[in-house]
Amino acid sequence: MSTKIHEIRLDQNRRLATQPGKAHNRWHPAIPPALRIDSGEETVLDTLDALDCQIGPGGIADAGKWDLNAAHPLTGPVWINGAEPGDLLEVEIVDIAAGDSGWTAQLPGFGFLRDLFPEPHLVRWRLAGGYAESPDLPGVRIPEASFPGVIGVAPALDQLERIARREQAAAARGGMVMPPEPRSAIPATEPVASQGLRTIPPRETGGNLDVKQLVKGTSVYLPVWTEGALFSIGDAHFAQGDGEVCGSAIEMAATFRLRFVLHRGAARERRIRGVEFAGVEPARPARRYYATTGLSMRGEEVQESEDATLAARNALLAMIDYLQRRGFSRQQAYAIASVAVDLKISEVVDVPNFVVTASVPLDIFA
Repeated sequence: MSTKIHEIRLDQNRRLATQPGKAHNRWHPAIPPALRIDSGEETVLDTLDALDCQIGPGGIADAGKWDLNAAHPLTGPVWINGAEPGDLLEVEIVDIAAGDSGWTAQLPGFGFLRDLFPEPHLVRWRLAGGYAESPDLPGVRIPEASFPGVIGVAPALDQLERIARREQAAAARGGMVMPPEPRSAIPATEPVASQGLRTIPPRETGGNLDVKQLVKGTSVYLPVWTEGALFSIGDAHFAQGDGEVCGSAIEMAATFRLRFVLHRGAARERRIRGVEFAGVEPARPARRYYATTGLSMRGEEVQESEDATLAARNALLAMIDYLQRRGFSRQQAYAIASVAVDLKISEVVDVPNFVVTASVPLDIFA
């Protein structure tokens, strides 16, 4: 097996538009590959932060001026020689080098509790020695658990059109959907600008999964949908709670070292139609925690049946109350929940109430 290592290097303090041909922020099979490799080879890929250097050091402090259409800068696409629809692309995350600064933002109109948190809020983090600390959250120290928020491959053209139709239908039913948007699209050429899928939602091609278990040593398995696979990665997180509830984790620039192995016809033969992954749970000393619970109820008067979203919302609101009792403001508590609190479905059988728990490790508090 070849040990050749390829690279895509970026200036991680410069906007994506100033570094053409190395990255993009839409999904479309017409985006030209930035790199071509063989199965078995490794790549080193620099990535920018989730909002394309708008918030980092020297960035824009006014949330009203952040351009959300710039999310997410994705390094690639990487063309895998010989990849065809029906193949399975195995991507081993060999190493992740974190940046030295990060941020967590609450954006108006976005996040799990967007109706209750309409005002912007920003936490800036120092990343050093395996921990994140912030003057905006005194007394909080988050251990590193870096992973890519976005990892995926391009859709086939007919698949892209099918995805666009189903998301338009969801929007027509009142759902929150981000349709194609030419403004700030990279590349800005057609048909990518007007047809390219936004990177916010995850799909069967991968994308913005925000699965915090995709750490160093994990292998991600992606069904191939179009020739060359057209793999891309970005949106690096230093740490995140299960749920990423306020809409962002500890966002940062990072450098990924990846190994690619192509399994011919395996996605078709194994009937794999979405992302799968495998890894080893890191051994760690016992950690004390505090947890809250949520049920499928609206207050004490209205019982909903088997509503996991409502149960998660109730568990999270109870956790925010707990963090406020520890002396944090409501917006500080929401930020802590997004970067350190794990939402877990504890039971889905005791009808009519599902139980969701929200758990925070106590060792993050100094």
